[in-house]
Amino acid sequence: MNRLKQFTKSLSFAVRGLKYVLRNEKNFQNELAVGILVVAAMIYFHVTRAEMIVLFIIIMAVLIMELVNTILERVVDILKPRVHPYARLIKDLMAASVLLTSILAVIIGGLIFFPYVMKH
Repeated sequence: MNRLKQFTKSLSFAVRGLKYVLRNEKNFQNELAVGILVVAAMIYFHVTRAEMIVLFIIIMAVLIMELVNTILERVVDILKPRVHPYARLIKDLMAASVLLTSILAVIIGGLIFFPYVMKH
């Protein structure tokens, strides 16, 4: 029973973190909305199971990168409250990693959905 209590407590922390980004992080909200649209497109176009797996992985990759970006931004803000050149650089690099993941998502989505769109 002790393990179940620990797991429940850990899960509640994770849910609290998820609630935070859902309420406070516009980029996460926007990326989640795009992810939901992609899921709707998967249903509409009846993509294959393999394509579905790839799309879910890339949706989650973008969301996870945004979470990591948010985490590191908060850590940098704590460590260097004033704008320090390295603090700005760290934030810019994290934003770049989210951007690259998003570009990858658009490319993969385009490659998967283009044949379906051309059929309709």
